[in-house]
Parts: sequence; structure tokens; C-alpha cells
Amino acid sequence: MQTLLLILFFSLLLVIFLYSLAQLNLLINYLKQRNKPDTSQKWHFSEASDMPHVTIQLPVYNEKPVVERLLKNIAEIDYPKEKLEIQVLDDSTDDSTELTKKLIAEIQSRGIDIQHLQRTNRKGFKAGALKEGLKTATGEFIAIFDSDFLPKKDWLYKTLPYFKDEKIGVVQTRWGHLNRNFSLLTKLQAFLLDFHFILEQNGRNAGNHFINFNGTAGIWRKSCILDAGNWHGDTLTEDLDLSYRAQLKGWKFKYLEKVETPAELPITLKAARSQQFRWNKGAAENFQKNYSKMLFSPGISFRTKLHGFFHLLNSSMFFLVLLLALLSLPLLAIEPGNHREILVGILSFFSISTLIFFFSYWTTFAKTHGRSMVSFLKFLITFFTFFAIAMGLSLHNSIAVLEGHFGKRSAFVRTPKFNLTKGQSYRSSEKQEFSIQLLFEMLLMTVFGLAVFYAFKRENYSLLLFHLMLFFGFAYVVFTSLNIRFWKPNSFSKPVRSGVK
Repeated sequence: MQTLLLILFFSLLLVIFLYSLAQLNLLINYLKQRNKPDTSQKWHFSEASDMPHVTIQLPVYNEKPVVERLLKNIAEIDYPKEKLEIQVLDDSTDDSTELTKKLIAEIQSRGIDIQHLQRTNRKGFKAGALKEGLKTATGEFIAIFDSDFLPKKDWLYKTLPYFKDEKIGVVQTRWGHLNRNFSLLTKLQAFLLDFHFILEQNGRNAGNHFINFNGTAGIWRKSCILDAGNWHGDTLTEDLDLSYRAQLKGWKFKYLEKVETPAELPITLKAARSQQFRWNKGAAENFQKNYSKMLFSPGISFRTKLHGFFHLLNSSMFFLVLLLALLSLPLLAIEPGNHREILVGILSFFSISTLIFFFSYWTTFAKTHGRSMVSFLKFLITFFTFFAIAMGLSLHNSIAVLEGHFGKRSAFVRTPKFNLTKGQSYRSSEKQEFSIQLLFEMLLMTVFGLAVFYAFKRENYSLLLFHLMLFFGFAYVVFTSLNIRFWKPNSFSKPVRSGVK
């Protein structure tokens, strides 16, 4: 039995090791290209008449806290008025529509072409709204911004020039973070997103592998959307789906790390859970929908197919981590001798995976925080805290992944927006609902706490760090879920000062 457990444990670690090697390849790609000059073809607009028509689409759904900020920001975009159209794709079911109508009327009075498009149902959710807006969009290029994104005035001038290359179907920009330092939770989300937008997107783009439009802060060539089959609402990540279908058609994507588009990070665990569930389930759905097409496409290199495999299965790593965690528990009972030595040898070899992740994340952290001893110490704390809490979310995210792979359909749940920044707080009478999932997370917290105690009792420290991180990760998830109160979706009050620094 111990031999079988070790084989299973080894097999799971092997998959994670192969995934880490793919990440290492992206790191190498990124390091090779980061100092190279950009030789892309670009338009140099000399007159307004040379500029193409652009449509900006703003999909919104019950976004009362942020809709005013969004519309005022978009109205300041620098572009010839006669060449710009703005579509507010409003699926709202609350009283935010009245505010939206009022704001749009004010903007229209300034001679800006902005339209308020409302549907009678949410068929296809965000994908359905984008598809509906595309029917009447006059622009050759379609820029998309979620309700919490605030592009700078010159955003179109920085992105449109790259479409001189007729093979470019999408230009994607890097997400910035308006509220990075609001809390521990927002700092950890920024840590993850910086890794994706600095290393992964650059690494894939530099290696000519498939990348993804990130749902917002990017601009499409309209003909590319139509050629790829238009927006589909059959996955929870319609952006990833259309990205793969477009690239399978031969379209190229351009990623611009230096163009930053600031946005708001979820400030509550409930909101972050909701977003993570959608992203992780959507990735699994896209693997089922698109990977076989990619695998059997003759014009795609083996290396790109391999990166596409790990890209679409990225979220499935949470399920592997959960299985590893559960398998590790009976391994604590291994007596000193051959089997324990084998376990230590396995863990020693696969620590290479941890080192690869460590250096990859340090590369992106140093890019945003600088290279100093203080920065490195902050990174150490952030790195282990991030992975501990990621482990704590492994049950929640595994449920999402399994639902995605097995085809269970669910609604597109919007991530709540709060429009709060550092130094502000929020009040709500809404309480976290107790659930079977939370009960299991409490059980896992207890089990891994006991595993830490047992390790000291049996003097078997081979899995101690792993179990400590699991214990703290599940403890964070449990206690945060039980103690934090949230806004009701339509009951925002004036923010008050708090002790957050």
C-alpha cells in the first residue's frame, strides 16, 4: 500500500514538474526578449482622416458603484469624435440604469457618439451583450473595457498603430491595479496578475505561442471576431474561447506590457472566490472545447501545442494540489526505512519545481517593486503567503475545474465592484452563508493542523512545510469567510475611514 501511495504521489508531482518546465521556458522567452527593440509594423497617423473608425464597448451589469467613474473616464479618451463610437451594453436589472441614462445624456450633449444599448434578457451573458453590440458597431476596431477599468486618454493612440500588420487580430494591454495595497487579499491578487501579465503573456507572445485576450483592456479587429465565429456564450471565459478560435484561424495577437490599463481588484474573499470560480471553470471548459482542435491542427508547432495544453489546463493544477494534499496524509505514517528515504528523495528532486516558480515570480515581483534586500524580503513573505492561500482555495477551485471538465453549466456571475481604495472601508448587513463547502474547508484546516502536530510527534518532517502552508491557507479561507461582512449588491453607503494602511 505504501508503495502504491508513493507511485501516485510521484505521478502527481511529475505532472506539476512538467508544468513548471513549461513555465521555465516562458521565463527564458521573457528574459530573451525584454531588452530587444520592438520592430513591429506600425501606423503613424499624421491626420485625423488617416485614422480608422473605432467602437468602444462597455459591458455593464448592475455596476452602480463604478458606472459614473467609468463613463466619465471613457468620455475623456483622446480620439477624433467623428471616428469614435461608444456603446454602453447595459444588461442591468437594478436602478443603476437611471444613473447610466443620465450620465450618457450628459456625455451626448458634448457631441460624443455614445449609445445606451439594453437587452430584454441576459442570453449569453457578457458574450451575448458583446455580440449584440457588434451587430450595429460602426468601428473597424472594437475596444472593450469592463466597468472597473480606466484607460488613459492616449490609450487608442498607443494600441491602434500595431494593426498596420493585417495579420494582427488583437492588441492586449497589461492590467494595472487601482487598489493593490488595499489589503492582503488585493496584494496577493496583484502578485498573481503581475506574474501573468509580465511573464506569461510576454513569454507566450515572444515564443509565438497562443496567448489570450483577457476580456478587457484590449482591442480587436472586427473582421477577426467575425472570421473566428463571433462571441460564444457556452463557456464562462468567452475571451479565452474567442482567443483560441481566432489563433486557430491564423490571426496573430500583439501584447503590450508597457501600456498599462488600471483596474479594481476584488476586495472581499467572496468576490475573489466568485471571480476565481469563473476563471478556473472557464479554462477547463475551454480545454474541453478547443484543445482537440489545436492538437490536430497541422499548422501549429509541437511546442505551441504543448504550451497550449498547459495554458488551458492551468486551473486544473488546483485539483492536482488538492489530490497531493490528501495523498500526503497517509504518507505521514511511513516508518523510518526505505519507504521514507524514497519519499525524501522524491520531495528533494521535485523541489526543483518550487525553485522554478520561485525565480519566475521573483522576476516579475522585481520588475514592479525593484531589486533590493527589502524588496526580496517582502517577496519571500508574499510568495509563501500567496501559495499557502492558493492551497487554501484548492477545494473551491477544484470544484470549478471538475464542473468545467464534466460539462456542468452555470450562470456567469459578475464580480462585485466597490470603488474603494486604500484607507477606506465598507459596511454591510449581509453575512457569509454557511455551506457544505465551507464545512469541508473547516475539516481540511483541522486535518492539516493535526498533520503538523503529528509530524512533530513522529519526528517525520518531510512534509511539514507543505502541511503548514495547507493549514494556514485553509485557516485564512475559513476565518475570512466566517468573519467578513459584504456589501449588499444595491446598498452602498458612503465609505468611511478605517485603520487600513
